[in-house]
Amino acid sequence: MKILRTRAASVSRQGLCTALLVASLTAAVGVSPPHNTAGADESSPRPSDPQGKPHGVPNLALPDLAPKNPGKGKPGGGTGGDAPDGNTGIPKTALAAYQNAARLAATQLPGCHIPWELIAGIGRVESVHAGGYGLRSDGSTEKPIRGPRLTGGQFAEIRDTDKGRWDGDTEYDRAVGPTQFIPSTWEMSGADGNGDGIKDPNNIFDAALGTAHYLCANNRDLNSSADLDKAVLSYNQSREYVTAVLAWMRTYQSGNVGTVPDDTPTTPHNPSGDTPGRSPNTPSPGTTPGTGSTTTPPSNKPSPGKQTPSPQKPTPKPDPQKPDPQKPDPKKPDPKPDPKPDPTKPKPSPVTRLERIGAAKWETTAGNVFEERASVKALDKAGKPVAGTRVVFEIVGESTKARFLGGSKKVTATTLKDGIATSPTILAGDTAGQFPVRAIVEGKDGVTPVDFNATVKPAPAPHADKIERVGNECAEVQPNSPFTCKVVIQASQNGKAVADIGMTATVASADGGKAVETGPYFKDKNGKPVRKFDLGKTDGNGQIELPEFFADGKTGAYTLRIVSSDGQVLLVHLNVKAESTQSTPKA
Repeated sequence: MKILRTRAASVSRQGLCTALLVASLTAAVGVSPPHNTAGADESSPRPSDPQGKPHGVPNLALPDLAPKNPGKGKPGGGTGGDAPDGNTGIPKTALAAYQNAARLAATQLPGCHIPWELIAGIGRVESVHAGGYGLRSDGSTEKPIRGPRLTGGQFAEIRDTDKGRWDGDTEYDRAVGPTQFIPSTWEMSGADGNGDGIKDPNNIFDAALGTAHYLCANNRDLNSSADLDKAVLSYNQSREYVTAVLAWMRTYQSGNVGTVPDDTPTTPHNPSGDTPGRSPNTPSPGTTPGTGSTTTPPSNKPSPGKQTPSPQKPTPKPDPQKPDPQKPDPKKPDPKPDPKPDPTKPKPSPVTRLERIGAAKWETTAGNVFEERASVKALDKAGKPVAGTRVVFEIVGESTKARFLGGSKKVTATTLKDGIATSPTILAGDTAGQFPVRAIVEGKDGVTPVDFNATVKPAPAPHADKIERVGNECAEVQPNSPFTCKVVIQASQNGKAVADIGMTATVASADGGKAVETGPYFKDKNGKPVRKFDLGKTDGNGQIELPEFFADGKTGAYTLRIVSSDGQVLLVHLNVKAESTQSTPKA
């Protein structure tokens, strides 16, 4: 897919698509479409928050709105109106990062209602999900993703605010990472999305959660079209940008999306327009430093249809006193070519050992996370820390359901200046057992691995100190009639709802002391009357709703005796009473 270099080019190429999207984007959030202008509100960039100012070249290419197979999908032809094309695969790690960010945001910012598809829309427009930059399973990239130097001119002028920590530039700022944060904005909205204790805008797990925090700022509720519009405009003050982001969001919400491996070959979107790999302080050829604009050098090629005669230069006569530089000197031996490094051979690592940091044995219960994280220090022969060493952390064993945050059993981290690398948080899973978490130096078998021994204990059985009925008592019913009331039982412990509490219901006498063989009844799976019924377990809200039950031909007072798996008892009173047939005497 061709990357559009300017917003103007995006408009000219996608005018028709934009018009089609205005109505279709409404369905993405179930609200009215945004206005075409942005007022002076919180969506406008503030002096302390320059994120919305021009800071790079976003990829404004829209998803293909035309179905590839017309006539298939729905009876009578068509594929569902303006449903976008399905060619929208997201790298596996990027998808995990977006979904993880939305889950965390739902807890941290419950009023925002941010969908992962919106975060993915930002990632798609800003860096094509870090495609082509060597996205790794731990969320880092092999190559940095950096926008242009913000020196003014085409882009905003933002002097250095991070001392080059994130963008490698100590003079001007550059937007960084998969979602292109300006360093000063990251200081306000940065987040730790992978649980490694570091807020790194170059890591897609952190960048995705930081994007969620930024879009949800100012108490926005993204179920509102106005707040959604303000949120995306605050990221980039461009109507075409909003259109592109929401188009991709809607595409992902439509279900026409699949995952692709992180190393799938792709053409990366370069938000700076620079040649990948160039030093951040080196301007592109033909670029005027400090302006962001480019100039085209004059061409020496003749125009079509014109032949420009080349001036004839006289051929100089050879000087017999001077050696011919094109002929070898017989008095000098042939120079040996400089040896070239073999790119297939890895560079030798100075690391000689890994040192465990923290406890060697961990414990937690099923369904929880480990408080500890695997952390090691890389050391050389002299015992000094080695920075830049890639350490692979792996959860070993097929039987365990434990996973690193993000869903992988193997992640890679790079040691910092202190030589320390730390794994993401580990989710214990729901299966009890033991397993090692192993740390090795990537590509160097001679360094002894370090193991952390993890134990997952069975989760304790849930316990409730109280069960009670939610709602009103049942009304009286006539014989051979169904009870029309709804009976819901609530289990709690110290006032908090408790899930997974098993309960049974038994039809008993009026005082609940004795089971009866006649009176109200439930129906089993075959429709036969039963007076003792397994109700199952309480749900996530600590509740169980009783199935429908009936009165037989016997009248009288009864109870449903509800007993929980931990011994709590509740009586629900029932009354079966025949309708009076006695006529009122006449006066």
